[in-house]
Amino acid sequence: MNIKTFYPGTGTNRIFALLLITTVLAGCSSSGHRAPVTERGDAARKKATAVATGKKSSRDKDWRPEVHVVQKGDTLYSIAFNYGFDYHELAELNGIKDPKVISIGQEIHLFPGRAKTATPAAPVEAKPIEILLKDQPKLVKYPYSEAAMAQIDKVQEQTQPEATTVAKVESIPKPEAKPDTATDDSADDGEEAALEWGLPTQGKLIGQFSESANRKGIDIAGKLGQPVLASAPGKVVYSGSGLRGYGKLIIIKHNKTYLSAYAHNDKVLVKEGQSVTRGQKIAEMGNTDASQVELHFEVRRFGKPVDPAKYLPLGKS
Repeated sequence: MNIKTFYPGTGTNRIFALLLITTVLAGCSSSGHRAPVTERGDAARKKATAVATGKKSSRDKDWRPEVHVVQKGDTLYSIAFNYGFDYHELAELNGIKDPKVISIGQEIHLFPGRAKTATPAAPVEAKPIEILLKDQPKLVKYPYSEAAMAQIDKVQEQTQPEATTVAKVESIPKPEAKPDTATDDSADDGEEAALEWGLPTQGKLIGQFSESANRKGIDIAGKLGQPVLASAPGKVVYSGSGLRGYGKLIIIKHNKTYLSAYAHNDKVLVKEGQSVTRGQKIAEMGNTDASQVELHFEVRRFGKPVDPAKYLPLGKS
């Protein structure tokens, strides 16, 4: 017996049309795929702009590179001094067991994870999305007869939904903004204003800072054994004779921005890692690696020499 599908009140053409439509709808409902939801309007544009521009870090004002490649004549002490770091930290960061042993061409990373840190895109508030869920008509086959057509009508009436079901996807809550805890090594973080600089010693100023002449600090003449004082509070990050041309040298790190250096000492009275206060005696003046008894004093910002006259009350010397 031939099995055909009929829709009441229609001819053969309409029957085949119904079959085609119901087959297509059934295939769509079983595929499990849904059309992608596309963000539109201001939210999408803001998101694209945030990703393209990013948040500009205050570190952009810092001139220092991510990595220093060791050149002939470099030591870990000089690298740390020239970039404003504690050489102990650089040694630990780069897995260097002996700070005296580095190789030409070796890469010295200056910042932990700085190059790998990506700026997260600005969060975009999702809007409610309405998805229409519809029941699909069932495909039923019966033998051709008036009773079969009546049965088809009954089945289709039972499968028709009383109302369209609407499922609403609630908007994703906007993440609570967290305070910016990123470290700012720039002059804008208030560390410069917090420092009060004092004279490192008494004596006659015999040498001034000159960037063009490569004079990286000032020279103050005095007597052998004269007290050398910490110009500002901080931590001793270097004490020794490992930097050529400085003799017995002390380097104090005051904060993330500033270092000060005290060279040509006769005696050194502090150790690496020791905290010192402003005006504390840290050494006695001498002439190690110098032609006369003097103190060579430097102030460095991010490792770059700056004029100490901008920070010291030199008129009182």
